[in-house]
Amino acid sequence: MDHKMMRLHQRLPMIVVAACALVVLFACSETQFLMNTAKRLSPHEDADAQGKYKVGTPYQINRVWYYPKVDYEYSESGIASWYGPNFHGRRTANGEAFDQNIVSAAHRTLPLPSMVRVTNLENGRSIQVRVNDRGPFAHGRIIDLSRQGAQLLGFHRQGTAKVRVEIMAPESRQIAAQMGAGEVQLARASSGGDSVKPQITPAPSATITRAPLDGASGAKAPQRRAAPAPAPRDTATVALEQPAVTRVPVERTSIYVQAGAFSEFENANRLRARLNVLGRSEVSQIQLGNQVLFRVRLGPIEHLPTADAMLERVIRAGYSDARIIVDR
Repeated sequence: MDHKMMRLHQRLPMIVVAACALVVLFACSETQFLMNTAKRLSPHEDADAQGKYKVGTPYQINRVWYYPKVDYEYSESGIASWYGPNFHGRRTANGEAFDQNIVSAAHRTLPLPSMVRVTNLENGRSIQVRVNDRGPFAHGRIIDLSRQGAQLLGFHRQGTAKVRVEIMAPESRQIAAQMGAGEVQLARASSGGDSVKPQITPAPSATITRAPLDGASGAKAPQRRAAPAPAPRDTATVALEQPAVTRVPVERTSIYVQAGAFSEFENANRLRARLNVLGRSEVSQIQLGNQVLFRVRLGPIEHLPTADAMLERVIRAGYSDARIIVDR
C-alpha cells in the first residue's frame, strides 16, 4: 500500500500539469471563438454590408454596351427573370449582402440603389422593389428579381414573366440624397449621362442560374438585426422585406424584337427592309414626350424561346441595341 501511495504522489504533479494545460487550451479556444464571433458581428462589417450609392461607368457584356445613368423618367416593358440560391450571401454590385428571401432586384443601368415598381403583366400583381445589383446579362431580360420578389409576383415556378418596370422617382431621389450621392452624379439626370463610349476593359460575362424551390412560396424573410440607437425608419431607405402586393387589370400583350428606333422614317424603313430576311418586320410610330420615333420591330412572337432565338440572330447581324419588348 505504501508503495502504491508513493507512486501516486510521484504522479500527482504530472496530473496537475496536464489539468492546467487542458484549462489553458480550453480558455484559448474559447477566446479564439469569441474573437471570430466578434469579427463577424462587428459594427464595421455591418456598415460594409449596407453598401453604397453607385451609378457606375459604361460596360460591355456579350457584344452589348450598357450605360448606367440617373433616369427619373424610366419606364420599360419586357421580360423579367429571377436569381437566388447560387448568389445567396454574396455581395451585390453596390456592396450589399444579397439575400434571396428579401425582395430586391438587379438592373443594368439604374443607380444603385433605386426604387422601382414591377408589375407582372400576366397576372396583374405589382410590388415595390429595391434595385441594388447589376444584371440580368441575358440579352432578352430587363430585370432580375430575387427569389422572394419572383414569388410575390407569381412567376418563380415558370422562371420568367412579362413585366413593366417603372422608376419611383421621389423614393429614388431620397435614397440618393440620404446615401450621400454627389452633385455630379445627380446632375446626370438632366444631362442624360455620357454620350461617348469610353475605352474601358470589358466586364466579365455572367450567367443567370435558375433553381427549383425547396418550399412554399410564402416563406417569411428573416428579420434584420437592428442597429443600436436606431434613427426613425424611412420607407425610402429601408429594404422592403415583405412589400404589399397590389393588383392591376390584366391586358393582352405580345412579344416583339425591337431592332432600333429612329427619328426619321426613311432610316427606319431601310432597316425594316434589311431585316425582312430574318422574319416579318414592321415600322410603328410612337410619341415620347415631344419626340416622334419610328420603331423597327419583328413580331408579334408567340413564344419566348422563339423571341430569344430571334433576338440573338438580330444581334449577330450587327444590331447590338436590339431588345425584346412587350406591347399591346
